[in-house]
Amino acid sequence: MQVKCSDGMVAPTGQIQTGKPLGGPGVTTIGSNSKLLGELYNKLVENWNAKGSPNLRECERLLDEGKVLLTAHAFLPISYDESSKQVLLIARDILEIGALWSVSMKDIPSFERYMAQLKSYYMDYSQLTESTYKYQLLGLNLLCLLSQNRVSEFHTELELLPPTEVKGNVYIRHPVSMEQYLMEGNYNKLFMTKGNVPAASYAFFVDILLETGRQEIALCMEKAYESIDITEAVSMLFLKGVPEVSEFASRRGWKVEMRNGRKIFKFIEKKDQDLVLADELACTAIDYARELEKIV
Repeated sequence: MQVKCSDGMVAPTGQIQTGKPLGGPGVTTIGSNSKLLGELYNKLVENWNAKGSPNLRECERLLDEGKVLLTAHAFLPISYDESSKQVLLIARDILEIGALWSVSMKDIPSFERYMAQLKSYYMDYSQLTESTYKYQLLGLNLLCLLSQNRVSEFHTELELLPPTEVKGNVYIRHPVSMEQYLMEGNYNKLFMTKGNVPAASYAFFVDILLETGRQEIALCMEKAYESIDITEAVSMLFLKGVPEVSEFASRRGWKVEMRNGRKIFKFIEKKDQDLVLADELACTAIDYARELEKIV
């Protein structure tokens, strides 16, 4: 049985029954010792695939119980036989649903914890059949790092991935492209990616990233202009209309004024102490040079 996620895609593996084939790839039968784990997994899949949308509250309860059961079975068995392979596949599927559940709940710390555990299954257990959700979740992890401006960690994680996947996998290319647009300051292309995400689950981190980009644009506007027409601000900030830009302006402390019958945003003037005078900066640099000469 396939499981539909809230983003309309198929969720990790299907329903399982004790003594019968599992829904996930590469799983055969489940032993009697894993009966409770199998029953919990069935319930988790059923609630994640609930009609209309996942039952997130019930999924949370089942995920908490699942982590306790998996601890009893050991998340990462030392031996690798058929029974441990079954447990590994079930554990991986539960963690994948947990990661997607975290995104649905907009819980970044929870998502990071699930991903920290999942990476062991993705990187260290090549004997397992590859999950169809591997690169979707690894791409989500990259986007999560990028949305928090953890660029060095972003590149570290990227280096662990095969070059062919970095270039050809749509789930990986998306965060890589967004990082490139950010580094270039190409905010137009950055905001265009909002309507072209590889999975609906990406929207949460994309929205965070776009808000970061919008704040950078606002900062540039404050440096470049004394004031700006409200309609131009809507366009420059990639907002939908006057109500949205008015709320955004209020958060940044912009003042609304009337000029020639049109509304404008008046940016708050910077205090003198916030500015560094050119001659003062030059004097400081000269002093540093003199001190260096003394050392030499």
